[in-house]
Amino acid sequence: MGLDAALATARSGLLHTQRALAASANDVANAQTPGHTNKTVATRAVVVGQDGIGVRSLAPSRDVDEALVTELDSRRAAAAGAEVRLRLLQGIETAHGNPENGDGLGDLTAALRTGFEDLRADPAEAGRQTSVVMDATALATRLNEISRAVGDARQQAQDGVVAEVARINDTLRQIADLTLRIRDEIALTGSAAALEDRRDAAIATLSESIEVRALRREDGGLVLVGRNGVVLPLDPKADAFTTVDAMIGPSALHGAGGTIPGIMLGGQDVTRVLAGGRLAEYVALRDQVLPRYQSELDLAAATIAARFEGQGLRLFTDASGAVPDPAVPYAGSAMVGFAGTIRVNAAVELNPALLRDGTHAVAGDPAGPSAFTPNPPGGPASFTTMLDRVLDFTFGAQAQSNIAWSPIATGGLGPDGTISSPFGAPPTLEGYTALLTAAHTADRNAAAGAVSGAEAMKQGLEARFAQRSGVDVDSEMAAMVTLQNAYAANARVMSAVQAMWDALLGAVR
Repeated sequence: MGLDAALATARSGLLHTQRALAASANDVANAQTPGHTNKTVATRAVVVGQDGIGVRSLAPSRDVDEALVTELDSRRAAAAGAEVRLRLLQGIETAHGNPENGDGLGDLTAALRTGFEDLRADPAEAGRQTSVVMDATALATRLNEISRAVGDARQQAQDGVVAEVARINDTLRQIADLTLRIRDEIALTGSAAALEDRRDAAIATLSESIEVRALRREDGGLVLVGRNGVVLPLDPKADAFTTVDAMIGPSALHGAGGTIPGIMLGGQDVTRVLAGGRLAEYVALRDQVLPRYQSELDLAAATIAARFEGQGLRLFTDASGAVPDPAVPYAGSAMVGFAGTIRVNAAVELNPALLRDGTHAVAGDPAGPSAFTPNPPGGPASFTTMLDRVLDFTFGAQAQSNIAWSPIATGGLGPDGTISSPFGAPPTLEGYTALLTAAHTADRNAAAGAVSGAEAMKQGLEARFAQRSGVDVDSEMAAMVTLQNAYAANARVMSAVQAMWDALLGAVR
């Protein structure tokens, strides 16, 4: 090997070592930077001069398992969606009260029944009458509070939809801009590893809002596909999705004739197509879970009021004094939102003796409550007919002897009548109201479990990703020592070649 070839070979080794050292130093400096991956500078043997062999450094490259990244993004979507469900359901659980303290819906219904039992022992005693009114007020108030909590959560879900759409648009524009820069960089240098790290971090952020799968191309291009096959457009200057704010009431719905705006993509409503992440969870809560809760609460309130009404005691009404019929289809009926407006009848509040005497006559129905005539003014102070009917039938499973109450509906719920309860309805008021508290709080507990499971899975995958593609500072420091030794060796070769040239030139002189 000639001196020129030796010098060129050592020089190529120095250049490669410099680039490798720079890459290692950059990795160490960014070891704690979110999304940064380990970069390696590969080499390729090249011919130097006539008989020398050197190296050429390739552009820094990433060692990333794309399947692992895809799975990690999916788990990020699951964890973010579970957190949304838990956060919105927590307020509803709080509004239901604590059954351990005896203030759940079922407990308050049982307390009202106990109040009537106590009143029957002395129907004319004013203190006992007032106590029953207070028990009825407590039950109505709890229904109001839970209904308000459901409405608040549903409005939060709608506001969350609008916020997530804005966040998704911002992130998609960022990804689109990075993709253009990556394509240009690859065309110029063959690699854009640092920009790809930034794009993967943006995709990870996007996946928390909406679950996507990234299909990468060799030229740096990218296609983002949602879980149900929706292709997300990448335009750095335009929004992909559109929606608008809306106020959500008990009768609000999304769909034909509804007042809730859709999530639009390219002029198409994709609200019900989206899956995974916070956006889809907000939509599911707003359009399915919370409308079901509201329907079940309204049915409970309407059934309570109607069963008292059917026995001759108008104990509960809405603000106008009306009692909705729980036997009619829920959608579009007077029941919608009734749990939020139910109150103790003003006439009973003014005259608690009506609890003993009854508020109106009942004509009698072969398939419903039997006939009843109220205690007339000045009638017996020990009148118990009304109280017996309430205890035997209003709180029982039958409207009269051997005639069962109509079953409480579990289907045809929601503003559009398409939602069903995931349980069978018990025949008694206490059974149904207690079941509502148990079912709604169980959903919150399930959400908490889903958050824990999703977070554990996400953290496990993040650990695997860090092990596979992250920066190991110890390994990098060891590699830097090796590179420094290689640099010194190539430098000594160049010094030796320089000395040989000097000696040769000196001999010629």
